[in-house]
Order: sequence, then structure tokens, then C-alpha cells
Amino acid sequence: MKRNTLRKLRQYLPFILLVISLLTCLFAFGDVGNQNRYQSSGGDGGDGDWGFIIGYLIGLFIEDPVKGMIVLAIILVIYFLRKKKAKKQASDPSFINKQVNNQAQTDTTADYSAMVAAQIQTLDPAFSADKFIGFAREVFMKIQEAWTTKDWKPIRPFESETLFNQHKQQLDEYIRLGKTNVVEKIGIKHCSLHSFQEDGDKEVLTVWLNAVMRDYVIDDATKKVLESDPNRDWYMKYEMVFNRKAGVKTDPGRKGNTITNCPNCGAPTEVTSSGQCSYCGSVITNGEHDWVLTDIHSRN
Repeated sequence: MKRNTLRKLRQYLPFILLVISLLTCLFAFGDVGNQNRYQSSGGDGGDGDWGFIIGYLIGLFIEDPVKGMIVLAIILVIYFLRKKKAKKQASDPSFINKQVNNQAQTDTTADYSAMVAAQIQTLDPAFSADKFIGFAREVFMKIQEAWTTKDWKPIRPFESETLFNQHKQQLDEYIRLGKTNVVEKIGIKHCSLHSFQEDGDKEVLTVWLNAVMRDYVIDDATKKVLESDPNRDWYMKYEMVFNRKAGVKTDPGRKGNTITNCPNCGAPTEVTSSGQCSYCGSVITNGEHDWVLTDIHSRN
């Protein structure tokens, strides 16, 4: 019995090696997945499934090579049909948008707003989590607007000098290249206070914000889309970091944080490139009077 099995094994060894090679390739490339900025879900099967299939086919080839080839052909047809369908879906904005928005709806982000606000209120009793979150949302929207219009002025009142110069340099590069980074159809799905700490002579407040948006690059002259897809949604997660000088208190007479009035003189904000109020001359983007955005970056 054993000799007969070994004889068959030697006889059909090329077919067995072919099966192992093909299925190993399928397994190696089956879970590459989507490289988009949102995380794709699902996969093409686990290690255990592929191990079982390889073992089954090897045994089948030994017992009945013809049946083994038929089963292998069926597996290959099913696999490539699935890959073709997945490729078609990956290029279909409506399918991707459905995935993106489903992820945005089901994604859970811990909300520490109450705890962080209580921590800040021990130093600043008039601080309001709701008002600050509204302010952070407004800042975020103004930044996206600035990217699209390539106008630095709307974001100058609430960015630190370092961050503003960094963004302005990036915006100037788009202008030089004759390109526009269009960010539109923005839907903020989550915004909350994440952490607070005292760091020497400053206070640091971190906000987490999640949003779904369209994000693509066009050529200014031809309006041709150069990067991404104007019909495709992206799900993005951001961390926004705000600073102010230690000891600064929330003014209870104000309706909350605002980007339309100077925190020093109360005049409608017209801010110079150096961060000064054009009415009273105070530098209002250094955290001396109120919170100022010092960093914004994507997070996992």
C-alpha cells in the first residue's frame, strides 16, 4: 500500500508542485488590500483555510489526478473572478463611498471631553468644552477652505507663526505649480477634547477630529484632475494641538472662542502676516491672549 502511494507521489510530483506553487502565489497576493487613506476591511481567507485547501488537493492528486486538476481549475476560476470583481469595485466611487461612510458611522473614538474640561476648569473656571469644540471645528473648516482658495489670510488669526509659515509655504508651492488642492463636501463625524497638560510656561490642549471629505488636485489652467478622484470620499482622522500661555483665563464676557475678533481689543480681526492685530498692534497668534493652533496632523 505504501509503495503504491509513493509510486503515485513520484509520478504526479510535478502536478503537486504546480498546485503548491499556484496556491502559494494566491495566498501571498490575496491580502494585499486597498492602499487608500481609509482602511479596507475583510480579506481573502486565513492561513488555516489555504493550508487545508493545499493539503486536500495534494491528497486528491495522489488518489485521482484528473479530479485534482478539475478541482484546481475550479478554484482558480473562482479566485480570478473574485479578483476581477474586487478590482472593479475598487475603481467604483459609489462602492468605495459606501465603505468609507459605513466606516465613519461605525468607527468609535473615545470621548474624554468631560474629563479634560474638568481638568482645565480647575485652572480656568469659565472654560467650556462645547464652545471650544465648536471653535476647533470652525478652525478645521477654515483651514480646508484656505487650501482650496489658496488664500492664507483666513487662517492667519488662529495659527501660530511656525504653523502658519509652514502652511503658507505649502500653499505658495501649489500656486507656483499652477495646481489647486480641492477639499470639499466635508462632513465632520466626531470632534472631542482628547488631552490637556501644563508644559512649562504654556498649556497644551489636544483635540481629536474625524471627517469624511473629497480631496483631490486639479490643474488650474485646464481644470484636469491630477490626483485622486473628485467623486470619491476619504475618511480622515486628525489631531489638532492648541497652545496658550499658562495662566491665561477664558473671558466670561465673550460668547466663546472666536476667530473674528481680536482677543486683546475686541476689534474685527484683520491680522498682518506677522500675526498682529491691525487695530491695536498686539501679536495675537502667540498664545498670549487665547488658544492658538500649533499643529494639525493625521492620526491612525
